[in-house]
Amino acid sequence: MSRIARWFATLWRGRTAVIGIPYFWLLLFFMLPFLIVLKISVSEMENVTFKDVLTYKDGVLALSLKLSNYIFLSEDDLYVKTYLSSLRYAAVTTILCLFIGYPFAYFMARAKATVQPALLMLVMLPFWTSFLLRVYAWKGLLSDNGWAADAISAVGLDQLLYATGLIPAPGQLMNTPFSLVLGMTYTYLPFMILPLYSNLAKMDLRLLEAAQDLGATPWVAFWKITVPLSKAGIIAGSMLVFIPCVGEFVIPELLGGPQTLMIGRVLWDEFFSNNDWPMASTVAVVMVLLIIVPLAIFNKYQAESTEKRG
Repeated sequence: MSRIARWFATLWRGRTAVIGIPYFWLLLFFMLPFLIVLKISVSEMENVTFKDVLTYKDGVLALSLKLSNYIFLSEDDLYVKTYLSSLRYAAVTTILCLFIGYPFAYFMARAKATVQPALLMLVMLPFWTSFLLRVYAWKGLLSDNGWAADAISAVGLDQLLYATGLIPAPGQLMNTPFSLVLGMTYTYLPFMILPLYSNLAKMDLRLLEAAQDLGATPWVAFWKITVPLSKAGIIAGSMLVFIPCVGEFVIPELLGGPQTLMIGRVLWDEFFSNNDWPMASTVAVVMVLLIIVPLAIFNKYQAESTEKRG
């Protein structure tokens, strides 16, 4: 083998390894578990075991799929409302994280280089404490006589929350849509700030100077230059917040109430309270499809638009 052929062989092996390892990881830890859950969702349960979907007997290969769970899921209003409620709460949390996180990320990216590490540490500081402890802390803060509850009542904000329907009565902040959204926004806000900061910190500031020289006001330059160039960070942060929020269980269980039913709590009930694994697997499969399919379509059109611009 010539030297050039050996070089191409080494390059090919390197590229194969770089591409193959992430795909192997996704296959092992996402696709394979998803196929197992999909198989359970279309299987018949017998006590603690499941019937085989594919059977071979007397020279006949038979495929038996139980689709009644999917039919029941589409016809039951409770599941449909729960899916829509999960998507609504996840979307509201994502929007709030974007409105709060974008100014903070912008300030971090424009701060002095000596100050940026300290600001970055402040964003990551909550990760030094257990996620469960932080949620429990909000439960104490929003309960009766809690610091946050007393402060909200003192300024009259609970009256506004009651008028908008976020709490059932003035002063009652726990186990409401308000406490649920507040807990999820607080928890997932760093996941929005970090991608935005990474994107904004790499932006060429000479573009803003050029826009100013051409007569653009700071506000126009922000909307015409900064926001479009930070679109990748906005999308990445929104996905990092929206996707886990849809299937969130701990925060709705601790901070939410009966009127804040989300699909994560339904999954828990089906698996561990009702012990109906096929139905729980069906709920999980539909939840994954609700997230993956729109995301895949979006990525497809995003790639096509990038190719057209190129």
